[in-house]
Amino acid sequence: GLSAIALLAAFPADARRGEQDDARQDMAAGKVKSLREIEASVVPRMRGMQYLGPEYDPSAQVYRLKFINKDRVIFVDVDARTGNILRQR
Repeated sequence: GLSAIALLAAFPADARRGEQDDARQDMAAGKVKSLREIEASVVPRMRGMQYLGPEYDPSAQVYRLKFINKDRVIFVDVDARTGNILRQR
């Protein structure tokens, strides 16, 4: 399976930094919940899976949390405004 490091290496550091800045700005403006709040509600539901980390889409205001279960990567898209899970695949 892929390690978290290999997956992180697939995303350029400057792109991740941009996502973090966008998420921080939206959170500061009161538009979205914090990543911590989102993770606290979603991660415990994903029993037995390793959490690999988040991505943030500022235009959709959606966090995508990445998990791995054995050799399968699972993406959970969460509405950053409400914390509701939109889809899991």
